[in-house]
Amino acid sequence: MTALGIDIGGSSVKTALLRGEAVIATGQSPRYSGPDARAIAAAIAAAIPSEARLSFPPPDVGVCAPGLYDPARRCITTSVNLPGLVGVDLRDLISQALARPVTGLSVRTDAHAAAVDYWTLHPGPDRVLALSLGTGVGACVLDDGRPVRLTGPSSGHLGQMDVSVEGEPVPLGPDGGRGSLEGYIGLPALIARYGPDLRGAFAEPAPAAPLRALARAIRITHAVYRPQRTVLLGGVGLLLAPSLEVLRALVSKELTSLARPGWELACGDHAHHAAAGAARLARAAG
Repeated sequence: MTALGIDIGGSSVKTALLRGEAVIATGQSPRYSGPDARAIAAAIAAAIPSEARLSFPPPDVGVCAPGLYDPARRCITTSVNLPGLVGVDLRDLISQALARPVTGLSVRTDAHAAAVDYWTLHPGPDRVLALSLGTGVGACVLDDGRPVRLTGPSSGHLGQMDVSVEGEPVPLGPDGGRGSLEGYIGLPALIARYGPDLRGAFAEPAPAAPLRALARAIRITHAVYRPQRTVLLGGVGLLLAPSLEVLRALVSKELTSLARPGWELACGDHAHHAAAGAARLARAAG
């Protein structure tokens, strides 16, 4: 039995096709900026692996979409990072992209889905804080693989946390909150600071504001969530791999004694954790 995960991000669509526990195919659309519903549908279609179109019976389908989801209307009601998705019936959108009817659809946040996939690959009887760093910033806390919920289906809105960095201009986040983590390390903020090529963005001699803001956010999470493991997921999370030692030093300096001894900091394995996690959750729901 197969399951298809679709991660509709703020700048592209990623997909993963699951058979059993293994990801057998992935896909990614070309990058977009400010797409309308038609362009989003085209991006989904471009990202779907051919194996998913040919599978019979049709795969279980899970989707991650940015914003607030109304299950009764099957649509996103508010999306700061992808307003073209607001009001669109997600089941119809996915059916159009797949060119076949989708009867059931599992809708999750990208943070939850990515955390589940990472934990599946790296299980443990502990608390994991997964930060999804991309166009937006999301968080999910897992206890032994199960999500901790603080507000609705979410572990909290970490991207909107005020982490204003002393001595730096304080940005206005995309949701209107000044000093938010998303205003420092969300993809649009990083591109505005470093340009479109971000491969060396965090290799500065001294830690710049985005890294310091992230360190402050992680320090706060040690007091709020007390995670044993913190993992950085998403495209921006992968870019931070060479800077983990610097980031850990920033977090560790005079860190609260509430932090768990021996806490760990890591990056994800690949860019498709959210898509693969959406597929896993869809199969479990089906």
